[in-house]
Parts: sequence; C-alpha cells; structure tokens
Amino acid sequence: MNYYNEIKKQIINNEITKKIKDYSKNKSDLETYYQVGKLLSEAKKRYGEGVIKEYSCRLSKELNKNYSTRTLYNMRLYYEKICCNEKLQPVAAILTWSHYCELLRIKDENEILYYITICKQENLSKRELIQKLKNNEYERLPKEAKEKLSENREIEIQDLVKNPIIIKNSNKYENISEKVLQKLILEDISSFLKELGSGFSFIANEYKIKLGNKYNFIDLLLYNIRFKCYTVVELKTTNLKKEHIGQIETYMHYIDKNIKTIEEDRTIGIIIVKENDKYIMEYCSDERILAKEYKMI
Repeated sequence: MNYYNEIKKQIINNEITKKIKDYSKNKSDLETYYQVGKLLSEAKKRYGEGVIKEYSCRLSKELNKNYSTRTLYNMRLYYEKICCNEKLQPVAAILTWSHYCELLRIKDENEILYYITICKQENLSKRELIQKLKNNEYERLPKEAKEKLSENREIEIQDLVKNPIIIKNSNKYENISEKVLQKLILEDISSFLKELGSGFSFIANEYKIKLGNKYNFIDLLLYNIRFKCYTVVELKTTNLKKEHIGQIETYMHYIDKNIKTIEEDRTIGIIIVKENDKYIMEYCSDERILAKEYKMI
C-alpha cells in the first residue's frame, strides 16, 4: 500500500466534505483522522518514526496548507489511544477534534474517560475543558470515586465532590473570614456548584431555621436535582473541629424532618474548612457528612 497517497486522499476528501456539508464537518474530521491515524500507525511499523516528518513536509507542500508533525502525530495518537481502546472506543465520536487534542496529552485512560463524560454532560467548550484540566479536577476526586468510574460502578453524590474545593478570590482579599468566604462563593456560585459535582442548584444563603426558641442560619442550602436531596454547606476558615460535626448534623436532621419529602433522599452535609482532620472524620459515624478543604486562586 502507498500510505502517503492514501493519507493525502483522505485529507482532500475531508476538506471537500467540510465545504459542502458544514453541519457534518466534525463527524467527517473524526472519521478522517481515524483513517489517517490508522495509516500512520501502520506506516510507522514499516518505515519508522521519521515517516511523520516526511509526510508532513510533502502534504504541506502539495496541498498548500500546513500539516505539522504535531497534527499528524495527534491523528495517530487519536487512533492508537482513543479508537483502539475498548474503554474509550464507544465514546470516541462524542467530542470535537479540538477537545481531543487537549485530552491526548493525558496518560491515564480513566482520566480521559472522566473528561469525555463531563464534556458531554455539561456541554463544555474547549476553553471550559482547558480550565478543568488546569484545575486538575480529576486528580482532586476521592480515590473511591476514581475506582468507581474506572469500574463503571454507580456513583453517589459524595463521590464527585472535589478536594480541595477551588474558590476564586477575584478581589484578592488577604484576610478571609467566613463572611468573606461566603461572599466569594456567591459571586461565582455556578463555579462553586460545579466544584461539588453535577446536578447542584442554589436555594439560599444564611437559610434561617428555628431550633427551640433560637434561630440558626445555615451558610448555604443547596439541592441536587440528579440525586434528589438537599445539601447543607457550612463554611469554616479554621481547621476542622469536632463541634463542626455536631452543628452540621443538627442542621441536616432539621432539613430531613421539616423540609424533605418522602420521595427525596436524606440530606447530606459538606463542611468546607481550611484544613481537614482525618482523625475527627474517622470517628464521624454519619457517612453523609463530608469535610473538604478549600483553596483560593
């Protein structure tokens, strides 16, 4: 087989298709790059790694368009890493080529699968995907969540809460009080909700409840549409203390008793602290309570 001529033919046909049928250009791109990647993979086995540089020079000259070695290398990587992987192959056509060019740098197939899934669920642009990669979102997931994702097991609401939770300090506050921390979260509430996982919606801040003859205020009350449960969030700018557990547990019980309906799942609690204390959490009997650290950027 003349690999170069076949690659050139695939690329020319793709350019024609994109001009005639703009709506299908992404599908055409991925199909073309799959075929080109396959040919490049076979050519490498026969002629060695240097074949990409040779084909890059010839294609750029003959088609009067830059086909860099990086572009051809990415096509081959797309074929070898995505299309030939049994775990990734079923979702290979979900994203655009520009998305895949960002994901091809990742070595862990489970991490790639996570970002493909998130891009699909949240309809992420390339820019939004780059931001998630920059924030190391996958690395901040709990170990148990990564195991569930890799084994395709059912995910619970607690699994997708990152640690640490990234909060944007847009005004560059130096002294972070609980009020300031809440203010920063509310200024960019959509980003904060995404840090907690998928399906969260905002109900209120300083949510007033009555315990006996006294009023108490829940820092943030959220609702998760996907898992059908309320979420109580308490903000602490100190290290985790045992009394924080008792406080949020009281708020969770109040929501369960007075607001939750029979159709909804039990309330979960998230304590956001400066520094977690694993020993305190080890003796916390309620698995619905999570303690997560925050990081200002």
